[in-house]
Amino acid sequence: MASVEVAAEHERILREIESTDPNCIGPTLRSVYDGQEHGLFMEKLEGRIRNHDREIEKMCNHHFQGFVDSITELLKVRGEAQKLKVKKGDRFLTLPKLPPLQTLNTMDELRQCRLQQRNIATTVDKLTHCLPGEQLPQGGGEYYPALRTLDQLEHSCLPQAGAYLFCTIMAENIPRLRAHIRDVSMSDLKDFLESIRKHSDKIGEKAMKQVRPRHPDKLDRGRYFCIAGLGAHDLVDFSPVYRCLHIYTVLGARDTFENYYRNQRRKQARLVLQPHSNMHETLEGYRRYFNQIVGFFVVEDHVLHTTRGLVNRAYVEELWELSLSKTIAALRTHSSYCTDPDLLLDLKNLIVLFADTLQGYGFPVNQLFDMLLEMRDQYGEILLKKWNTSFRQILDLDNYSPIPVATEEDYRRVMGQFPFQDPELEKTAFPKKLPFSAFVPKVYCQIKEFIYACLKFSEDLHRSSTEIDDMIRKSTNLLLTRTLSHCLQYAIKKKNVGLAELVQIIINTTHLEQSCHFLEEFISNITNVPPGTINATKLYGTSTFKDARHTAEEEIYTNLNQKIDQFLQLADYDWMVAQGGGTASDYLSDLIAFLCSTFTVFTHLPGKVAQTACMSACKHLSTSLLQLLLESDVRQVSMGALHQFNTDVKECERFARAGPVPGFQGDTLLLAFIDLRQLLDLFTQWDWSTYLADYGRPTCKYLRVNPHTALALLEKMKDTSRKNNMFAQFRKNERDKQKLIDTVVKQLRNLIATHQS
Repeated sequence: MASVEVAAEHERILREIESTDPNCIGPTLRSVYDGQEHGLFMEKLEGRIRNHDREIEKMCNHHFQGFVDSITELLKVRGEAQKLKVKKGDRFLTLPKLPPLQTLNTMDELRQCRLQQRNIATTVDKLTHCLPGEQLPQGGGEYYPALRTLDQLEHSCLPQAGAYLFCTIMAENIPRLRAHIRDVSMSDLKDFLESIRKHSDKIGEKAMKQVRPRHPDKLDRGRYFCIAGLGAHDLVDFSPVYRCLHIYTVLGARDTFENYYRNQRRKQARLVLQPHSNMHETLEGYRRYFNQIVGFFVVEDHVLHTTRGLVNRAYVEELWELSLSKTIAALRTHSSYCTDPDLLLDLKNLIVLFADTLQGYGFPVNQLFDMLLEMRDQYGEILLKKWNTSFRQILDLDNYSPIPVATEEDYRRVMGQFPFQDPELEKTAFPKKLPFSAFVPKVYCQIKEFIYACLKFSEDLHRSSTEIDDMIRKSTNLLLTRTLSHCLQYAIKKKNVGLAELVQIIINTTHLEQSCHFLEEFISNITNVPPGTINATKLYGTSTFKDARHTAEEEIYTNLNQKIDQFLQLADYDWMVAQGGGTASDYLSDLIAFLCSTFTVFTHLPGKVAQTACMSACKHLSTSLLQLLLESDVRQVSMGALHQFNTDVKECERFARAGPVPGFQGDTLLLAFIDLRQLLDLFTQWDWSTYLADYGRPTCKYLRVNPHTALALLEKMKDTSRKNNMFAQFRKNERDKQKLIDTVVKQLRNLIATHQS
């Protein structure tokens, strides 16, 4: 490929040497000596010389017969001339013999002939001075020689010719001929400008294809470099520019030409920088836009380096600065419509290629990379939306059951997706179950895929490995704390989530929390930044999964309480019953059975979650039972109903004493029912004297009994005693009991009043 390119370059140089005026051949010769294959070019030049020698020989051979014919004709002319000379001599010999009048006529003819001969010789001589060997242009390459001819005619030949009419006519036509040459060269320039306007995208495409990645596996600065290949001069014939510039310079109108060229190129720049309205729809639209801009500035760069001042560095930099601002504005506008992360990533790579290509020509491109950092934020938001959908699908489709593994292959497959180690589980025989459900390895893999996606955009932004590492960690933190956290919260709080699902979510988030340090190592490995680097951003995965777990725990407590409330709604106490039964109520037995089965599942929960849930459930049950006893709809409570209620509470205490979940010390769980127990003991044992005497002391037997609560319940029993005993006034013991209740009520009221004051 290199040899083909070298041969093409040498051929171009030879064409320019053959067609360019010697005074303008400097850039061409410079390209010869700048090349690395100088010896090969000299061989090519000698070969071209030999070809021209053969052409000359062919031309001579072609015209040889004509040359022979001309010699033959010349010999004939010589013969005729000899005859004419003899005739002339004879005429001179016969002159004396002629009559005088005829002699005069003959002498007059001779004088006229000699006068004509002298005039012809003079004309030939003058015309010879007016023909310096050059012709007016027949083709583009002869413009300058034609101008030189006109200059020689005007300043050298015509003055020597004398004041003849034809000299005057020629002198008057010289300005017109110069204007004609100028106009023809300008026409060629306009054709050139139109050509490069149409083909600037092709020029830019060729230039951008010469930029290739240097080290695809590294994140070092300057990852792209420009390889040797075809230049703008290989794709475009710049000779119309050079000729027109030289002609206008010779004609003293260089400033006019420079202004015209620059104004035309500015107009073309405005057209190039105007993107199509649908550019954002496809990558190809962006590619065409970039190709045109690159092609435009590649041409300007070539003109800058091959002409002396037609365009200068200040002009090109001013034009680039304007173009850069318009390009960035267009990219910001059109890229804002993009919602496809893959398209935005491809656009980023194209912008990097665009920037590196122009940077190779010396144009500053830092603003483009600053814009890419802005685009990276947009890319991150699009990724978060995409991953939000992925996480939702994973959580919605999960069965929230431990993953069954039937074979070693299944076990290793899951271990390849998620870093889990359990020596005890590995010792067990197949089939067995992993503690977490399928969403754990799926979520973990999705987090890694997100990190990879962030890395792809962060590459080639001319940033250090540390900066890239920081960008990836910050984006991953957004994924964890915002996207994944919201998805987990949604999965936990959506309707119809059962206790089993909540328990599995707690187990799953615990394992994901334990995997966070593996994610830290994963990022460090792909960015080559050690995890212990100072000021390195830490992942917030631990707090994300902790928060989700705490939410799930709260939902478990709430769910349990709701289930308890549903059972309590089935309670149907006969508050007026004379004597309580000896067995617990049916609703309470069902409730205890439900709690036992539920807490069996809770044994898989980590830490003290099961203990907290059990204690929370018992406290809620105790509080709800007390509220059931004291609610305003229950106006009367008999001692028999109170005994039945006491039996149900004892059933609850048996449940607590049995230790439904391990980890409680002694009778800790029984403390949840202590308020009820002391209240019921006070009423069933009718131990008011002890309560009233010890109230307020730390060692009081009924320390947990609130006097307001006791008074409210006593009022319900007081009304019962009055209305259920029609003949109580005839039985002394009933009357005494009523008086006793009234006395206790009065003492409780006094007690309350005393402590309130």
